[in-house]
Amino acid sequence: MELDTLKDAFDRVVKRQKLSSFRSQEIVDQVGHEIEQALAKIKAINDPLSPVHLKSILSELKLKLNTVGPLNLLEGLQKERNINLSKYPKLLEKSFSPDISKAYRDVDFDFHLVNQIVANHFYQQGLFDLGDCLIDEAGEPEAIAIRSHFLEMYQVLEALKVKNLGPALNWITLNREKLNQNGSMLELKLHRLQFVEIVKKGTKADALSYARTHLAPFASLHMNEFQKLVVCIIWVGKLDSCPHAELMAPTHWEEFTQEIIKQFCSLVGQSYWSPLSVAIAAGIEGLPTLLKLANVMAAKRQEWQEMKQLPVPVELGKELQFHSIFVCPVSRDQGSEENPPMLMPCQHVLCNQSIMKLSKNTSRTFKCPYCPTEASAAQCRQLHF
Repeated sequence: MELDTLKDAFDRVVKRQKLSSFRSQEIVDQVGHEIEQALAKIKAINDPLSPVHLKSILSELKLKLNTVGPLNLLEGLQKERNINLSKYPKLLEKSFSPDISKAYRDVDFDFHLVNQIVANHFYQQGLFDLGDCLIDEAGEPEAIAIRSHFLEMYQVLEALKVKNLGPALNWITLNREKLNQNGSMLELKLHRLQFVEIVKKGTKADALSYARTHLAPFASLHMNEFQKLVVCIIWVGKLDSCPHAELMAPTHWEEFTQEIIKQFCSLVGQSYWSPLSVAIAAGIEGLPTLLKLANVMAAKRQEWQEMKQLPVPVELGKELQFHSIFVCPVSRDQGSEENPPMLMPCQHVLCNQSIMKLSKNTSRTFKCPYCPTEASAAQCRQLHF
């Protein structure tokens, strides 16, 4: 709702600004028109040196300009525009808290780990100078171990920018076994890209030779893909009519580049999105809820930093949800390794501590809080996150 209100206010400011600009241009054009008319009259005078005629024309121009009042009109439009512009920042300040430190909680950080996370983020983004500087100044020499992997990755990516597949092929060949275990099709995609370039720029003989050497080994597992590529050989020189023109799309290079990055990160035990970028994205998304909670707690004179668990959920997008979270419907405690969720025979789930309290001991049966089924603690099965 706050964003809708801000958008409406912003739209009003934009509309007023456009109207003001339009009216200002009209006034300037009108003044220019009056001046041009006066100049035309002066040029039409038989005796241009006659002071009587010149004085009457200039007096008439002055009268018309005074009637229009361009300065007063422009000043009025500017004043009105400034009023609207000055209101919008006030509305922004009212809607958004500029002091985000209210949502800050004292947390014991492992600065050694934080330094490694930041350094790894710089390396993953290709900012090797920044990563090296941080490692030197923070004294974290062990964090440099990941540097060589990302350096190799960016060497491959730089080659791909000029459609040089050699470095990528060398890396794929060295890591073929691991890539196959991950179910990766990088090698096939690479040869597909190279084959398409030959089809575009080479001859039918070159394309056929490449297909026999590099694509044929994939035919048994990817027959449909193999057949589409081979058919393209027929259309060398007239690819616009090829029934499989989608294989020529430049987006395949972009997709291959993204797949290379994902597989590189996977093989070195890193996620596609660096932990630092994920933490910042989650913090930005959850910040409004935390700020609102801090304000409510402050109004009640309660210190929310002393709470071990937030009293309200912080909703994050699916892209920021990596693990299952279970909250016991009885105790309202969040499931953990010490207090795992337990599946009852009736398929309802409670935390282990709740089940132990309800059963009193392992032999006593108890009634499920949500259905008539009775069960014992021994009949419940632990669920794993």
